[in-house]
Amino acid sequence: MSAPLRIATRKSQLALWQAEHVASLLRAAHPGLEIELVPLLTQGDRIQDRSLAAIGGKGLFIKELEVAIEELRADIAVHSMKDVPADLPNGLIIAAVLKRADPLDALVTTSGISRLEDLPRNAVVGTSSLRRQAQIRALRADLRIEAMRGNVDTRLRKLDAAGADAAGAGTAGSGGLHMDAIVLACAGLIRLGLESRITARLDPKVCLPAVTQGVIGIECRQNDSRTLEYLQALEHVPTRLVMNAERAFAARLGGSCQSPIAAYAELEADQITLRGLVAEPDGSLLLHDTASGRAENGAALGRQLAERMLAAGAGPLLERLRV
Repeated sequence: MSAPLRIATRKSQLALWQAEHVASLLRAAHPGLEIELVPLLTQGDRIQDRSLAAIGGKGLFIKELEVAIEELRADIAVHSMKDVPADLPNGLIIAAVLKRADPLDALVTTSGISRLEDLPRNAVVGTSSLRRQAQIRALRADLRIEAMRGNVDTRLRKLDAAGADAAGAGTAGSGGLHMDAIVLACAGLIRLGLESRITARLDPKVCLPAVTQGVIGIECRQNDSRTLEYLQALEHVPTRLVMNAERAFAARLGGSCQSPIAAYAELEADQITLRGLVAEPDGSLLLHDTASGRAENGAALGRQLAERMLAAGAGPLLERLRV
């Protein structure tokens, strides 16, 4: 009897859902395969009182999972690819990616207001993302951004509590808590059965998604032939093609997972259209560009678009933010 396949995962509700989803797909593809989850607490989960930019970015959500693979305590790790830095540790690869879920950002309100443009003047919007912050402020400079950490359920509870507090007091609320809206990834809400909480999907022209938003990737040891064979059945090639373009774009720019960088690639027949953005966090400058090319050259297309944006001034902007 072969050893069980061990999946390293964070302990958050969404991470566990993703790990269980991958486990179910593997069981369906390989009947009789025994699978175990290895839940781990990551540095990103431990530190909740500071912004991701202040503590080192979203890579902190996956380091412990990668160490578990390297130390042979786990065979694979399941990631939201938008949390995965451009450079992987030596000997590890993203062996499979699942079909991309909804890549867009979701506006969530308790008032029913379905457009950022229609929020009250000086309304408060919760998000932990510099990318979202920049695009929201470019659209509405009057909006106030409230840094918001925590898992999906925690953020929704904060919004609901703020709405209830404000309704009860008729003002910002007796506890001083106030929030008019939050912005989350549609994919996470849908995966948790919370699609009904999506007040509106934000058009990419308003808020271009994060690099690889909505993509689940599976990481393993490059020399683990047994695991690689299991994972082949889960690979979704169209998603891999657009992911390659988006990740190459971000890698060439040298941005971290928390940089105000956005990219969204769409595949039609054998062509990819890649939209990219680099922004000032305060929304005072948004650099946009688009490139198209053959799907098999997605990575080269991403680097080409990044070069154009560097030539347009993205380099000094990103360098200043790295200091």
